[in-house]
Amino acid sequence: MTGKAKPKKHTAKEIAAKVDAATTNRGGGKAGLADRSGQEKGGHAKLECPHCKITAPDIKTMQIHHDARHPKVPFDESKLSNLHSVLVGDSSKTKPGIRGSLKK
Repeated sequence: MTGKAKPKKHTAKEIAAKVDAATTNRGGGKAGLADRSGQEKGGHAKLECPHCKITAPDIKTMQIHHDARHPKVPFDESKLSNLHSVLVGDSSKTKPGIRGSLKK
């Protein structure tokens, strides 16, 4: 017995949402780590902090990191290294790779 006002079967929308969640890379795990590192597929990690080598996608995020982690050192935009220009050579693979599997 299922009780009052509870559907006995799953809806098509609920099943489609579960399939989408299971087959789409949301940024976690090994695929997400490779994407965040900026080394394999171009990734989202564009800038690298010269002090602690942590990566960030843009200047604003890097400035927030710098103000929080390195408050005594003045922020200098010219010291940041652009990982997309250094690590990625092939222009066809520079798109960030968040795409799920083709398995349905």
